[in-house]
Amino acid sequence: EVQHIIQAHPANCICIEFSQCGKYFATGSADALVSIWDAQELACIKTFSRLEWPVRTISFSHDSQLLASGSEDLRIDIGHVESTARVAEIHVDSPTFTVAWHPSQYLLAYACDDKEKYDRDRDAGNVRVWGFPSD
Repeated sequence: EVQHIIQAHPANCICIEFSQCGKYFATGSADALVSIWDAQELACIKTFSRLEWPVRTISFSHDSQLLASGSEDLRIDIGHVESTARVAEIHVDSPTFTVAWHPSQYLLAYACDDKEKYDRDRDAGNVRVWGFPSD
């Protein structure tokens, strides 16, 4: 059984995802960093540091060009994988639990720790989708 162990972050890795093309994998960590790794070389090649809280969720777009990441920050960061430049920022009202790109379009579904409008102790269970064209 072949197994490689990589010291990916100085804090716990919370989420890991491979890109659709298979060239990369990304890790999100309790240190609030998102790292992009070369899947063949097992080497960190890029780092996103725009979030301030532990990264809970990450997702590559269908073409492996974009990476979305969410945390307890009140925003979801979308960055370009090659340049690490911010492409978009989605403002949210509560911490993000999960993000997922559509398999063939630039549509991002996400869910946060939303509460009912009139009963803040009750979870709302909302899912939102970002990226639809404006009318």
